[in-house]
Amino acid sequence: MSVDLAGFVGVVLVAYLVPGPDFLVVLRSATEHPAKGRAAALGAQTGLCVHMLAAALGLSLVAARSPAVFDAVRLLGAAYLVHLGIRALLAARRAARPAGGPGLPDARPSADGRGAGRGRWRSGFSEGLLTNVLNPKAALFFLSVLPQFVHGGGGGGGGGGGTMTRQIFLLGTLDVLIGVALWFALVAVAARLRAFLARPRVRHRWELTTGWLFVAIGAGIAAAA
Repeated sequence: MSVDLAGFVGVVLVAYLVPGPDFLVVLRSATEHPAKGRAAALGAQTGLCVHMLAAALGLSLVAARSPAVFDAVRLLGAAYLVHLGIRALLAARRAARPAGGPGLPDARPSADGRGAGRGRWRSGFSEGLLTNVLNPKAALFFLSVLPQFVHGGGGGGGGGGGTMTRQIFLLGTLDVLIGVALWFALVAVAARLRAFLARPRVRHRWELTTGWLFVAIGAGIAAAA
């Protein structure tokens, strides 16, 4: 039994460095509040754990071979991204109102700090989770890319399947941990931009840009054959 760890890590790093919906969700959440960014990062990686488990159980293969199931997941994911985009566009509209420059909604402590913190955590985690759970490309990664770095144990019997399942979990867990480290680094960088983004005009443009990016990505996924 052997696993091509070096090759797999290289592919994973390239995949993470190419911005996708999860990158945008984590970045936007982090500019709202670092805690929300970290929650979105953990939610996104939990979504990958769902795909990893599905791949190990063979459910991803069933979905990939069933056009109706695959299309349903794809369209749900696209609709959710458009939903996030519309929310960002509405936030841009609010930021454009000349009402004393509200800046970042979570920049100042509220009377119920603990409740606000829980709300940020739930919001960030759910956005990251749903973004990756409803991302068919994440499922295809565990179904088609990851197995290229898995080698069967040979020797006949039922041991080969168990060996491959263990390797899928090993590589999948490594993928998730790499993602957590990279997303937390992104959150730390984005946190330094919060003061800049607190300016009403900048906030308006930022929300507008991310909103249209979400809508464009969602529309592109929906239109993909």
